Amino acid sequence: MMKKRGKTLVAAVLMMGLLSACGGGNGGTTANGGGEPSASQGAGGGSGDGQSINLRLYTYGTEEAYNWNHTLRAYEESHPGIKIELVQLSEKGDTQEAFKKLDLEAASSAQMDILMFSDPAGYAQRVALGMAEPLDEFIAKDGFKVEEDYKVDTRLNGKVYALPGKFNPWYVLLNKNHLEEAGLEVPADWTWAEFADYAKKLTQGEGASKRYGTYFHGPQAGGWMEYLKLMMENQPENADFLKADGLSNLDDPNFRKTLELRVRMEKEDKSSVPYTDMISQKLAYRTQFFNESASMLLIGSWMNTEIGGTDKVPLNFNVAVAPFPKNNPEDETGLTPVTTDYVAVAAKSKHKREAYDFVRWYTTEGQIVQGKNIPAWNQVGSEQVQGIIDTILSGTKNPEKVDKKSLVDTLMVSKASAIIPPASYQSEVYEAINEEYEKLILGNQDIEATIRNSQERVAKIIESNQK
Repeated sequence: MMKKRGKTLVAAVLMMGLLSACGGGNGGTTANGGGEPSASQGAGGGSGDGQSINLRLYTYGTEEAYNWNHTLRAYEESHPGIKIELVQLSEKGDTQEAFKKLDLEAASSAQMDILMFSDPAGYAQRVALGMAEPLDEFIAKDGFKVEEDYKVDTRLNGKVYALPGKFNPWYVLLNKNHLEEAGLEVPADWTWAEFADYAKKLTQGEGASKRYGTYFHGPQAGGWMEYLKLMMENQPENADFLKADGLSNLDDPNFRKTLELRVRMEKEDKSSVPYTDMISQKLAYRTQFFNESASMLLIGSWMNTEIGGTDKVPLNFNVAVAPFPKNNPEDETGLTPVTTDYVAVAAKSKHKREAYDFVRWYTTEGQIVQGKNIPAWNQVGSEQVQGIIDTILSGTKNPEKVDKKSLVDTLMVSKASAIIPPASYQSEVYEAINEEYEKLILGNQDIEATIRNSQERVAKIIESNQK
């Protein structure tokens, strides 16, 4: 499947390259004000006559979010003779705009050395294009294993093409005031059964003023599908609707258990915000939690910058954080959906060793220097995480209302399941499952029919795409 998908993308990228009139490196804003090579670079990105080696770093990350000036200066000071030229592919951090410009650059004669991908789909697709260099030989010489040194395993088809930068796991935000009122502790390790029990105990009132135990966002129009595979996502392998070979994973018992959990909590316990309310009122997860309409929220830790309250969404209660729930008490704690940056060496770089050295530094010590995100590097201790969290929360309105210990403890135990390379037809699969789920949650079919119909529709999608 990877080869088939790769050929299609190659054709698209080459066409874009032709449309860009054989562009030569003007895809984004660079540190020196344009797409031309810097003076120290020379035509080939460096020379053997003692000049500095210039490495071009392509990123969607903004200065505000990534602290690039400080970070790259720190690297250059500790690595004499290396200059890092920043190519910002989007001034607003728009990942889709960045991917389009990156593909145009790849189809041109532009010098490329270091690449950043924002999600596993974008990473896997560009590996299929041959855009990223395998890093296994460099890693072997350095003597570490990605799955041991990092919280995110970035292997695709048995090879490593990128190392993970930031670490944004999903977690559970809790209204600590509501917990105390209900006599409930902040969980450090819990199951979905316990999560459902908490939600039931936290639910209060009736009608328009009712407070629900939790809010599950989405998955309207095929988005936010995390909420339809809750009990699949904390498995070390096969945590999605499709397996690594592109075949269906809907016979996984935890798909059924997720549907049963969602139906029980909404229809029987009445502890989660009704799907009909979410659709008809166009509810937003931030306001549901911060307006205290829901006591718990499953969400990604990109919320770290907001949980202390902002001008737009103020915080009027105390907040705590708990790990993503697990299926059984004996299961591994902390497996959760994770977002990260995939930092790669460009296959066409003429300085692959130097580019790799930067990638390794940036995804380890560089994350601490940057000070904007929790690193995926396992060697970062709780004190360092605490320091980064202190910095992040200091930018919010009421950091004193956040239970920092529960936040740090949760981030320290969180880890990602193995990446499943997205199939080219994944969006079709998501749409089909979403449509069948809506029939279920709106009372138009039962769980048996939902699973059967989902399996049949996904099987047809797979078959039509694999011919």
